[in-house]
Amino acid sequence: MNTSGFNYERYFELTPDLVCIAGYDGYFKKINQAVVNTLGYSFEELYASPIFNFIHPEDERVTSIHRQELIKSNRLHNFENRYITKSGKIIWLAWTSIPSDEDQTIFAIAKEITYKKRLESERNNQLAELSKSNKNFEQINYKTSHDLRAPVNNLNSILEMIDLDKIEGNKNKKLFNLAKKGAEQLKEKMKLYINSLIETNSPNIKIEAISFEKTFELVLESIHNLVSKSRAKFLIDFKHAPVVDFNEEYLESIFLNLTTNSIKYTAPGIKPVIKIKSRDLISKIELTYEDNGIGFDIEKVKDRIFGLHQTFHHNEDSKGIGLYLVHTHVTSLGGNISVESEVDKGTKFTITFNKTLS
Repeated sequence: MNTSGFNYERYFELTPDLVCIAGYDGYFKKINQAVVNTLGYSFEELYASPIFNFIHPEDERVTSIHRQELIKSNRLHNFENRYITKSGKIIWLAWTSIPSDEDQTIFAIAKEITYKKRLESERNNQLAELSKSNKNFEQINYKTSHDLRAPVNNLNSILEMIDLDKIEGNKNKKLFNLAKKGAEQLKEKMKLYINSLIETNSPNIKIEAISFEKTFELVLESIHNLVSKSRAKFLIDFKHAPVVDFNEEYLESIFLNLTTNSIKYTAPGIKPVIKIKSRDLISKIELTYEDNGIGFDIEKVKDRIFGLHQTFHHNEDSKGIGLYLVHTHVTSLGGNISVESEVDKGTKFTITFNKTLS
């Protein structure tokens, strides 16, 4: 391909972004200095080898799938994958690409987002680990209080059954009274400890009547660009149960993680279709969330699906945090969540919320 007369030559050299023209044959046809600086290879080395030689092995398959979609004249927006530089460093690039059937080429521009991905990963890991630690401490506290309460009550019961008149000697009676007093004080301390534990774990979570529709609209607004570029279609029905007694931030997080996952795990070339419906089940509110994504084999992952750092699609940037947070938000306030899924047939989540938590 002859590019010597193209009028975008100056643009190629001035922009700090990685700009390239790639052929349908999988080779770079023209690249700017930013590509050379970022990957560390010379112009000659980058032109001489197939582009796939520079892509991280774990991202080769998903990159190939999206490349085939480009060749079918489907534009690509904000596709993220990893490259390996000449020094061996792994970097993240976010691509926007436009195909040209006439020239059998792909025009692409990329930004390096390695730093952003690292910060995002650290933030999510810290959030998840903190949530896990808090949950573990809470379980330990409740278990300790439960395990100690029974023997303390038993000790008090035994002491109550002993007849003080049958104890001989003033010294023995004095010791018995001290033991009885100590047991009573221990029982009171246990009551104070349990009450304090309950108060500590309940007042910080605000429960109120939350509108499903308004909360979901806020989430869609926060990810407007992602939704717009994915051309996702939403089929929403909240009329049978418009509100739920829940925490607003938790509900936002649930909608955010489920929606971004649905868009992220959409099959290439297929528009995401997301169905969300709420129902009133007398004592509970049910929310169903269903997508047409790539799904997964539920039999293989059903015991791990809501676990921390559990991932099921190795060729995507998945950290196994989103579903863990969804599960934590739901169950921490007394709800339940279940999942149905099949490979290439989408995923369905069913969440039940308590009507009141009083």
